[in-house]
Amino acid sequence: MKRAIIVIFLLYLMVTFSQAQELWKVRRYEFGLGFGPSMFFGDIGGYSKTKNILGLKDMSFLQTRYDFNLNAKYRITREINIRFSFTQGLLRATDSRGSNAARGFDISTSIIEPAILGEYYFIKNNVEGDYSFVKGRNGFLSGILSTLDVYAFTGLGGLIYSSTPNALLKAKELEMGITPGGFTGVVPVGVGASLAFNSSFSFGLELGGRYSFSDNLDGYTSQFSSSKDVYYFLNLTVLYKMKTTKQGFPTFRK
Repeated sequence: MKRAIIVIFLLYLMVTFSQAQELWKVRRYEFGLGFGPSMFFGDIGGYSKTKNILGLKDMSFLQTRYDFNLNAKYRITREINIRFSFTQGLLRATDSRGSNAARGFDISTSIIEPAILGEYYFIKNNVEGDYSFVKGRNGFLSGILSTLDVYAFTGLGGLIYSSTPNALLKAKELEMGITPGGFTGVVPVGVGASLAFNSSFSFGLELGGRYSFSDNLDGYTSQFSSSKDVYYFLNLTVLYKMKTTKQGFPTFRK
């Protein structure tokens, strides 16, 4: 009788361990929100390279606005996700601070950016294998570092943009025949980190650069420009992991 009880207990532990190890399979779908500042680096504003080591002087509040992001992820493996992203935001560029302050150009650019990304997690949390975590325990009880995920991402996106220049820049655009808006491609590249609060929610921080195929996001292209326009997002993120049915569909059922 004792032997049978021991065998049943061991089988129970094996099933429990197996279920915990396969957590990513039962929560494949993830939906997230992100919000934070946008930072723009174009041909308006900023200092010349000879006066600006590593470009750090170009980072200022005057060149900062905001972005808001919605995304959906699908976990292909424990370490690899595919992510569909939609971002709306505003970019700002001004000559008020920099090497061309006397020029006086100023512009705001509204953006809409759909993108498809791949994520690779080179550090995965340790709590997904904890049975009590799977059943809803706060992951922070196991220690902050054990709940940490760190990842890198890249992909391809499109950018719909529309710029509103000040009077000085508008006159220059008319002179040069520049249209303050349009569509272009972007390549997102970045890193992020998140903490698993429980089996349903994670909170994190993500830094992503967008390298555009256009040099006209700020409505102006200088003869001294040697690269395309670039912008960055620094987002606080909230992620919700949905349960997955046996048929492979997301569900809200417990």
